Amino acid sequence: MSVFENSKFIWINDTNIDTYGEFYASFKANSSPICRLSCDGDYTLYINGKYVASNQYGDFEHYKIYDEIDLSNHIVNGENHFSVLVHHYGKDSSRYKKYQAGVIFEIIENDTVLLASNENILSRKSKAYISGIKKEITGQLGFSYTYDAKNEDLWQLGMGADLEKSFPVSKNCVFYKRPIKRLELGDTVYGKVITNENSTHFVIDLGREITGLLSFKIEGKADINIAYGESLTNGRVRKIIGGRNFSIDYFSKDGKNDFTHYMLRFACRYLEITATFPIVLNKCGLIPQYYPTVRAKAPDLNEIDKKIYEACVNTLELCMMEHYVDCPWREQCLYAFDSRNQMLCGYYAFEGGNYEYVRSNLLLMSKDRRGDGLLSICYPCGIDLTIPSFSLHYITSIKEYLTHSKDLSLYYEVENKIKEILSTFIGRIENGLVPTLEGASHWNFYDWSPYSEGALYQNTGKEYDCLLNCLLIIALNNYKKICNIVNKAFEYENELEILKNATKDKFFDKEKCLFYVKEKNSYTELVNSLAILADLCTQNEAKFISSKLAGGELISCSLSFKCFKYDALLSVSDDYKDAVLGEIRDTYLKMAERTGTVWETDEGESAFDNAGSLCHGWSAIPIYYYNLLGK
Repeated sequence: MSVFENSKFIWINDTNIDTYGEFYASFKANSSPICRLSCDGDYTLYINGKYVASNQYGDFEHYKIYDEIDLSNHIVNGENHFSVLVHHYGKDSSRYKKYQAGVIFEIIENDTVLLASNENILSRKSKAYISGIKKEITGQLGFSYTYDAKNEDLWQLGMGADLEKSFPVSKNCVFYKRPIKRLELGDTVYGKVITNENSTHFVIDLGREITGLLSFKIEGKADINIAYGESLTNGRVRKIIGGRNFSIDYFSKDGKNDFTHYMLRFACRYLEITATFPIVLNKCGLIPQYYPTVRAKAPDLNEIDKKIYEACVNTLELCMMEHYVDCPWREQCLYAFDSRNQMLCGYYAFEGGNYEYVRSNLLLMSKDRRGDGLLSICYPCGIDLTIPSFSLHYITSIKEYLTHSKDLSLYYEVENKIKEILSTFIGRIENGLVPTLEGASHWNFYDWSPYSEGALYQNTGKEYDCLLNCLLIIALNNYKKICNIVNKAFEYENELEILKNATKDKFFDKEKCLFYVKEKNSYTELVNSLAILADLCTQNEAKFISSKLAGGELISCSLSFKCFKYDALLSVSDDYKDAVLGEIRDTYLKMAERTGTVWETDEGESAFDNAGSLCHGWSAIPIYYYNLLGK
């Protein structure tokens, strides 16, 4: 029997965006049934009124993921209650591509279908979750939620008002089983109340950054707003930052309110509760949610390096959900460059190299279908935006995965995407150089540093810079290594040599013996590091440039891109080992001691107009260098 052979996509009588649908049925079971389930948006599954599972794997309709959930520990012999809450986003974001609303499911026991989704499943628009509010947290994260506890009923047990037959939905999906383990839940971490003003305003400290699900126990009727953040400003959570709103709304009922939301994740250290009337706050915190890994044995380190290493691994773990997230507080997105750093560090941080998880991320990226042959800014993503340079980093990630895992099968699954990316760039070469991509949907970003940031949603026109050409050369060199690994011919030898010669001719200042980005005042760490790694320098030129890199004489690159500086220095001479480790200590110790995580940039929360993240996976690169350098 094929998956969902007897099931249909169904939905409620409401196709608006930001809608919560509730679906109920009963079934009889005896031993060990499994539930297969997939939806557009996100879901929470209950059996007999108790929570069982949640969180749809981000996907596309041509790569539609279903979960297979063991129900054996949740059923009783005989009649059982099945219920699922589904949140249909319906608006494109950086972590969701918009499709038609729908949920599909089946319960199987010993090859017998006990329950299948169809028109006879009872459903309704949720009473307690308020649909259509369309309150966004951030453009990347999408919608917040509003919950009215006064409207609660026993719908999970089939006793909800207004339940009616569902509507069939036509969706053209190709199904695949979730390729990795499901996320796990830890024990709830309830915070310490550090501010209580008249029982209407509370600030709660969880003691550390946590990625997880909001859960609280309160008493009293009020309209409540709950904000979350990684730091405090004047004793308050920074809820409103620009157009972002890091909060949810909850309307409590008289008496006890015991609430957990199992879909939208928070990432924070602090919670702030504001109520219109006094309430009794019994408990409030997060249920940690994490991808199950086992830490590998850390290298032998001194006390300072141990603190830094621990902060980096902790950050990696907080930034792993259904896929890699760059900063779980603000974005929860899968970026090609960010995840490349996370993958590389994870090969050393986790037992077995975490290869299954890495593979699933690289495969999901390859399912992207942009018309220009590049990868979207994130995956799955409904926004027409790409960072062209990140598509080149994807090829580096594939080479590193093949090298570390020895799993060559992935290459054959992503081969067409690699060729699409390279063809897009190679086909644009003019006079030996590739120009930047034009149009507002192409963000020509390389790094959060001068001459490298590009312009978001602006058409900067066709221009030439050294960064893009170096990255294309590095990508071609990595593709050449991939070809060697999989025993196939490398077809771009001529283009590679032309690019190398033209890039050096155009962007090398012979008088200063340095490379520049565009103009002769743009001598940055990043461009000169990439030039060394692209093998554009003679031995003497590389030695001179590396001395400038080590001496801090060039325009600095930001935290996560220091990996290219360190790789360039170490490629020139092992004598730079102490300089690399020394800079890591100088930069990272303050983060490890203050937050126990590593930050988006070394400015911390003040970066990006006070929206800098204090937990960002792309900055965990010390893990790699501590293992590489063995100190």
